[in-house]
Amino acid sequence: MRAVDVVGTALGNTMRSKTRTFLTVIAIVIGAFTLTLTSGLGAGINKYVDSMVSGFGETNQMYVMPGIDPAQQMPGSGEPQEYDPEEAEATGEFGMQMLTEDDISTIEGIDGITKVEPIVFVSADYLETESGDQFVLSDLGFPSDAAGMEVAAGEKPDPEAMEMTIPESWLPAFDTDNPEDVIGESVTIGLKDLAQQEQTVGAEVVGVSEQAISGVGGSPMPSSALNRELNDIQNSGLDVDQPQTYAQAVATVENIEANETEIKQALSEEGLMGMTLEDQLGVITGIIDTVTWVLNGFALIALLAASFGIINTLLMSVQERTREIGLMKALGMGRGKVFGLFSTEAVMLGVMGSVIGVGLGVLLGVVGNAALVNGPLSGVAGLSLFAVDPLSILLIVALILVIAFLAGTMPAARAAKKDPIEALRYE
Repeated sequence: MRAVDVVGTALGNTMRSKTRTFLTVIAIVIGAFTLTLTSGLGAGINKYVDSMVSGFGETNQMYVMPGIDPAQQMPGSGEPQEYDPEEAEATGEFGMQMLTEDDISTIEGIDGITKVEPIVFVSADYLETESGDQFVLSDLGFPSDAAGMEVAAGEKPDPEAMEMTIPESWLPAFDTDNPEDVIGESVTIGLKDLAQQEQTVGAEVVGVSEQAISGVGGSPMPSSALNRELNDIQNSGLDVDQPQTYAQAVATVENIEANETEIKQALSEEGLMGMTLEDQLGVITGIIDTVTWVLNGFALIALLAASFGIINTLLMSVQERTREIGLMKALGMGRGKVFGLFSTEAVMLGVMGSVIGVGLGVLLGVVGNAALVNGPLSGVAGLSLFAVDPLSILLIVALILVIAFLAGTMPAARAAKKDPIEALRYE
């Protein structure tokens, strides 16, 4: 009997008892559907996490901040601490360690670091449009985030020009809903200096940003030059020297894959701590993978239950077709071919269940992703909840076929061992 004949015969045999076959296939479909959906969700969310990495900045950047001193106590807790003027200068308003100019110079001197951009917090009061309307400007984005920002119109700010972008949510302030209309607009930013005198800085709107789930693009974002100008103004106004401190700095690293460990070690020796974008988002990825594996575990339990259904279906089939098995053996079909025929029937059950289950899983995932991304979650730029991974789909189908084959080995072996004479006498 040729392979094509075996497959055709196996398919015909599985359809003899349509109800029993249908119930067995349904159990496989549930497992295949769940596996496809959960693996697609994991792939889609991890894909979006990867896009979030770029949304926080360039992949060759490292965020540097003061190292954590285990001996340091929070203000107001524990025993009194001895006062150190130098340490006090590097301590922020809430007792948090800050980077000083000396720290920035130290970072710049580390081999492998090509550029250091300190992050300064600017507190502005308002933004004034060309029409003279003023709007509260409670927060500003960080120029270091511009690399991962998605723009709906225009372009990202030139780091050395007095430019900025505004988010799409700010379009009503310019009396328009078309992002292109605000490109080239001149705006004025108002803020107070240390003497509480109102100062203003002019800038040009060069782009309109989309907001990502990371928050990047959700606030007006100044260029590096504009941010420095605003910071200089808010620290001016008094005839006193104000020591400049920074919460953290963004260091551009040359060949970060090869130099990451050495640079982190060099920073640690200076009492500093460096974190890459992957470090910051690694916990999120780990949680997503854990949840995906847990859900996949439930799907595997469903497939395990389906395997018992396959065993039961084929055992009943062997019992019902005892005389038929005896006739096939009497006509010259050997044990191996009988075993192969019933094993193929088990595999055919797996094929039907996996194709239907995987197809439904992909269909629901793609349709559901499109409905959510273009509907309730349309405001989140670049969001992906489900991704079709061909390799994962092939692995799911292969896993189901292996489970189906293994489940069919016991009934197939029982059929192959039957004595043809005893089988022909079976009533």
